[in-house]
Amino acid sequence: MRQLILDTETTGLNAKTGDRLLEIGCVELVNRRLTGNNLHFYINPERDSDPGALAVHGLTTEFLSDKPKFAEIAEELREYCRDAEIIIHNAAFDLGFLDMEFGRLGWPPFMQHCSGLIDTLLRAREMFPGRRNSLDALCERLGVNNAHRTLHGALLDAELLADVYLAMTRGQESLVIEMGDGDNSDTGAHREKISLRQFDLPVIAAADDEVAQHAGVLNDIDKGMKGTCVWRTEPAAPEGDAAPAA
Repeated sequence: MRQLILDTETTGLNAKTGDRLLEIGCVELVNRRLTGNNLHFYINPERDSDPGALAVHGLTTEFLSDKPKFAEIAEELREYCRDAEIIIHNAAFDLGFLDMEFGRLGWPPFMQHCSGLIDTLLRAREMFPGRRNSLDALCERLGVNNAHRTLHGALLDAELLADVYLAMTRGQESLVIEMGDGDNSDTGAHREKISLRQFDLPVIAAADDEVAQHAGVLNDIDKGMKGTCVWRTEPAAPEGDAAPAA
């Protein structure tokens, strides 16, 4: 499964009134693993940024003046994103700008080139209702280090969002099934164990000297408690694994 975490920076808040994209960052996940095959562009937006937007991203008109225009990077962006599932925080904002830029080129809307969309803001609101769900708030809540984030940047924010998304969905790759009506986690889920006997796991036996050292430790424990420690007790067979009757 190929997923792309995407973020943008813009000259302002409203694509419909002439604001433009000036930075795009994409981080690739394949089967929930970061690949390092990321994509990043600074773009000449052909206009100045609003003061409020400039204070957020810090990308000046002078810095962007020699960068490619959107039309020059559009095909590479489209091919990179083609048929991938796109993950965006507050997708309506970024897609509004991408669709505007694609429309300028006479292309269909951005998501028509992709396989699906996940809006992590909507997911966060479902998981944490009534709480702040900005990217910074989610980083703090989920233990993602964002100390180096002093200004917004599309690639940096996409990298942070990748870690946030993986933390939000971390049960999906483990050996547990999330069940929807418990209350053991922030997501309101409890977990049903899966037997590991279905997997072909290697068995590595301890060396003779390791067995002897282990026995010595157990002997010391037995002397200290004047009895037999739990590690010398034969474990009960797991349910369903009892030996068949003779």
